[in-house]
Amino acid sequence: MRFGLFIPQGWRMDLAGIDPSLHWGVMDGLARRADENPQWESIWVYDHFHTVPVPSAEATHEAWTLMAAFAASTARVRLGQMCTCMAYRNPAYLAKVAATVDVISGGRAEMGIGAGWYEHEWRAYGYGFPSAGDRLGALRDGVEVFRQMWTTGSATHAGRYYTVDGAICAPRPLQGTVAPGSAANGIPMWVAGGGEKKTLRIAAEYADYTNFDGAPEGFAAKSEILRGHCADVGRDFGEITRSANYNVVIGETETDVEDRLQWMAEHFRRAGVPERILEGQLASMRTQPAVGTIEQVIERLRGLQALGMTYAICYFQEAAYDTTGITTFENAVIPELD
Repeated sequence: MRFGLFIPQGWRMDLAGIDPSLHWGVMDGLARRADENPQWESIWVYDHFHTVPVPSAEATHEAWTLMAAFAASTARVRLGQMCTCMAYRNPAYLAKVAATVDVISGGRAEMGIGAGWYEHEWRAYGYGFPSAGDRLGALRDGVEVFRQMWTTGSATHAGRYYTVDGAICAPRPLQGTVAPGSAANGIPMWVAGGGEKKTLRIAAEYADYTNFDGAPEGFAAKSEILRGHCADVGRDFGEITRSANYNVVIGETETDVEDRLQWMAEHFRRAGVPERILEGQLASMRTQPAVGTIEQVIERLRGLQALGMTYAICYFQEAAYDTTGITTFENAVIPELD
């Protein structure tokens, strides 16, 4: 199994209580920590503007700015977003941004892309909130623009949602051109989301990676739907790496796990999250595959690996304040899943 690590950027209130002048140092330090440990193949941030579980005045640092910064401050680890919202940036512009990050990083960029869902920030930033069908239509148009830009150096596309006419991508990404062992399609594309009729169909056509429901039943069901779409479009299902995101709350004993959950609860209280929302967050967390003792987490991830989940992107709520959970996962879990 391969592993990626989310770097706290504020979106999940995971920098609350830290002075903004120190945020970059915290983020960069964690990125460099992952860069120095080959157990972590990649680092990730979210593409959002307003915090969850409720919008607030807490910081949320912008994803692609961080991509460029991490490209310069790290040397090995791959760089991803889970996932970029197509409608927040023109796709030709975004393809150009991603190509520049790929060049700065020496060919380490990943493109996580999805249709977007967070209505509050959509409307607040003036994007409106189109129907799911329109958001997915824009996703399909956009990934076609990406593919053209990265593989040919320009894009011409007259779509319903995006039209470009000879948009030049120079330089092209290193991946697909000069990076050793790089994919022919340029920057690897992660199509995120589990929409069964459209999102997974787009994934079957364009994705190098998918990212959807990480619970066993949901993962198995989405995988079979993806398999069917691959058959329909003539794509080898085995070419697509299937990943999922996991909130990790781990300890040697169940008491240790509960202590971490209670720390999380108090952290959210201090950040101003209403109690009714907080209770729902904790109830959901307790049911998740990577929340438990070391033995429980290993067993559940092994089961998911048997279902074809071969790339786990891990999030530790406390990472900016306490890295002992990450260390436990590195020392006790990852070696059991190689």
